[in-house]
Amino acid sequence: MNPSILRLHHYEADSRVNGPGQRFVVWVQGCTLNCPGCFNPQTHSNSQGFLMDVDELYQQIYSQSNSIEGVTISGGEPLFQAPVLEKLLKRVKEHTSLSVVLLSGFALDEIKKMPAAQKLLSFVDVLIAGRFDINQRLNNHLIGSANKFLHFLTPRYTPADFNIDNAEVFIHEDGTIILSGFDPLIWK
Repeated sequence: MNPSILRLHHYEADSRVNGPGQRFVVWVQGCTLNCPGCFNPQTHSNSQGFLMDVDELYQQIYSQSNSIEGVTISGGEPLFQAPVLEKLLKRVKEHTSLSVVLLSGFALDEIKKMPAAQKLLSFVDVLIAGRFDINQRLNNHLIGSANKFLHFLTPRYTPADFNIDNAEVFIHEDGTIILSGFDPLIWK
């Protein structure tokens, strides 16, 4: 795989439920953690989604940088593409004032054992980490289950900044409907 190409599932330029403020959200494609009840099972296949060059994605983010608070990386499992995401987030941090929130199914102690992930985390303000556990399910903003934790890696945010709505729906001109966040109706 080209070291500047990401496999993505989708991205949205104006989410309000994937971290503080209005955010550019990137959902990577590919995850083998197979958490039962995962909200995004369509992001698991390593052969689906689409390929996008880091430069092109950065330009999409940069074009929105005056109207958004930050970037959220979700998935799939972002750490499976850590070296390429590091390139993207390094540019974001060096050339904008945007914040970065990263969601991972790995727990922080697992991440600390991944050299590529350590470099990536140096560009992250908040890490939301841990496998989703349907038996500990919460409907608490971006924390899907009680075993997932917010790790504030910089002083930019506090827990109060994550008091956000649970879900949003995007309806695109082509008729595509995207549900983002944690929808309480799904869990009934």
